Amino acid sequence: YMKKSIVVITGSARKGGNSELLAGAFAEGAHEAGHEVTVFESVRKTIAGCTGCNTCFSTAHACSAKDDFDEIVPALENADVLALCTPLYWFSFPAQVKAVIDKLYSFYVGKRPLKIAETALLVCAGTDDMADFDGLLKTYNLIVKYQGWKDRGIVIVPGVNERGDIQRTDGLARAKTLGHSL
Repeated sequence: YMKKSIVVITGSARKGGNSELLAGAFAEGAHEAGHEVTVFESVRKTIAGCTGCNTCFSTAHACSAKDDFDEIVPALENADVLALCTPLYWFSFPAQVKAVIDKLYSFYVGKRPLKIAETALLVCAGTDDMADFDGLLKTYNLIVKYQGWKDRGIVIVPGVNERGDIQRTDGLARAKTLGHSL
């Protein structure tokens, strides 16, 4: 057994929302397994989109456009596992989560490779149509492939629209099990 450092990027816009509960269950499972977990609530932060200026890490910051991304940089630098826990917005990630993903580019430009080796995806949505998740899943799988990460699991919870709906599914149990399995 090796203790891992896990960063969870969340995208829940609603306090106590379904994806926030999903992230909590995942983090609880990971904590129980003895891992260190940092949860970064992207929607409670101000993170500008990447402008492609390619001046990453040329200042005291990962991104030359100083914003709240700086808060998660130390945890990302130490992370073994990156988990993305998000609601589905227009068949993909919410803008706040995507801004964090986009700014991972700074580590590439800054020649500061991350030691992340594993990843997980947890996603929920009001839709019952599993095809609606295809865009997000394709994006996630392409990121995993490009980064050379090992996908440790995907939890998809459809049909949860109102706050707390996820509590009537097995989604939280599956998220906790995934967190525990790392």
